Amino acid sequence: MQKYSVNQHLIETLLTWVKSGEIAIPEIQRPFVWDSSKVRDLMDSLYQGFPVGYVIAWRNPNVRLKDGSMSEGKKILIDGQQRVTALTAALLGEYVVDKTYQRVKIKIAFNPILEKFEVQNPAILKDSSWIPNIAEAVSGEISILKLVRNYLAVNPEVDEDLVERAFTNLINIPKKQIGIIELSHDLDIETVTEIFIRINSKGVVLSQADFAMSKIASNTEYQGNVLRKAIDYFCHLAISPEFYKHIVDNDPDFAKTDFFAKMKWLKSENEDLYDPEYTDLIRVAFTSQFNRGRLSDLVSLLSGRNFETRSFEDAIAEQSFEKLKQGVFNFMNETHFKRFLMIIKSAGFISPKLIRSQNALNFAYILYLKLRELNVNSVSIESYVKRWFVFSVLTGRYSGSPESVFDFDIKQIHNRPFDEYLKEKEEGELSEAFWNASLPQSLDTSVASSPYFNVFLASQVKANDRGFLSKDVMVSDLISLRGDIHHLFPRDFLKKNGLDRSKYNQIANYVYMQSEINIKVGNKPPKDYFELITNQIAAENKLVSGLSSHEELVANLKANCVPTEIMNMNLEDYQEFLILRRKLMAQKIKEYYFSL
Repeated sequence: MQKYSVNQHLIETLLTWVKSGEIAIPEIQRPFVWDSSKVRDLMDSLYQGFPVGYVIAWRNPNVRLKDGSMSEGKKILIDGQQRVTALTAALLGEYVVDKTYQRVKIKIAFNPILEKFEVQNPAILKDSSWIPNIAEAVSGEISILKLVRNYLAVNPEVDEDLVERAFTNLINIPKKQIGIIELSHDLDIETVTEIFIRINSKGVVLSQADFAMSKIASNTEYQGNVLRKAIDYFCHLAISPEFYKHIVDNDPDFAKTDFFAKMKWLKSENEDLYDPEYTDLIRVAFTSQFNRGRLSDLVSLLSGRNFETRSFEDAIAEQSFEKLKQGVFNFMNETHFKRFLMIIKSAGFISPKLIRSQNALNFAYILYLKLRELNVNSVSIESYVKRWFVFSVLTGRYSGSPESVFDFDIKQIHNRPFDEYLKEKEEGELSEAFWNASLPQSLDTSVASSPYFNVFLASQVKANDRGFLSKDVMVSDLISLRGDIHHLFPRDFLKKNGLDRSKYNQIANYVYMQSEINIKVGNKPPKDYFELITNQIAAENKLVSGLSSHEELVANLKANCVPTEIMNMNLEDYQEFLILRRKLMAQKIKEYYFSL
């Protein structure tokens, strides 16, 4: 089956399609990221007759309307948005939305004598040899005769034939051809993705979320364009609350929508534990609302696909947009969002640096929203969400490609009591063998951002543990105030004795310790620096640590999962120490998990 057609079209035809909506360029599907010099270079290439690449469009399927008639699908721009947007900006004088979401005009100037293009600047505006904005020349509002006459009036010394030839070439740019690859409407999203990757020389992977976003934004009938903008604005506001004023000042129509009312609370919110990107927001909204995990299904549903008859129906598209809109509202809801973050923080994950799996966080929010919808009581929801999040992190449940696991999990949660499903997963994947063998082995790593080490730190935060050898300073303080991780067997000591980085940087050798304590520990072996500490306790001075009794010292070691044997250890004991500490860390994580 031929999966696509390739045709050459006039640029002016392409621009007509854009203006009429035949080709949908979502307003903020992707901000215009080219700088003005690239727009200038594109105009020069077209003027010189050089090829400028292909545009790839995917035709929406034809949809059966409520009255029984068929609606012909629009084309969605899959690749080439930057070039097409550059053409509309330079040749039509249209506004573009830049990387900071500002609406700007890009004005390209032309010098017919030099046959050169340049980005408009103050110097060009003062120089009569330049046409300051080519959009005014190619719009057709001025005839070439008048264009030449006006130019010669301020540049009487130049060659009239040269100027006329240059202007003719300029205004004929819209008559140049551009290749359009149109993908068949009945292709599934996986095939479209593969075609895109194979045909794009840069090998840029366009995710299924990108297709979903294009699909949403191209639908004006059910206000998909507004929905897409809401998703973008929420994610932008979550990172930059000051962007609120920009929306009010520059997008008054959106500022009147219910979406904006739902996200206003972000203008004074500085929490950065969960800063979702649009892919995260759409995945959570879709999965929680549709009980499906594959975004290709979302694209199909928004197209109106009836999975049973394999036809496309307007009623299904309308219903799907409404459901997705509700999912986005649920995601943005201030109460939902803040209560979810409170649950994650109450599990000890108080800093974004403790969270390395955005997918685990996304599904935890899906679970929270779903359990609310199923009317599970709030106390149970809190426990279930915490447990499932930590379970996901410990088992790497959503690492790699998460869609099939999302799909499986949400169907289970929707169709049976969650406590049954959770118990089944725990019995299958968190057996005694996991806690006693698999987890200690997983702690045998030098990667400080290891999810297992992050769960261990969260367990310390949850238990209100003090930092190593600290009397009052909490682990939570050291994490949130950017304290440092230090080595129990000092790094310099191990390095000087010939151990390489992978050996001395073991996470079982890591501990949160105040820098001033670490300096006093220095590069001594544990046996020596613990002798200093025990002597200090006996002499009732606090030169190294604020701990004032042997009982406090032992309690501090226990809280940090440091085996008491360390107090008599030297270089030759290092490997034994690592084994002992990994077991203690695993045991603490186990107790922490079942306390959630």
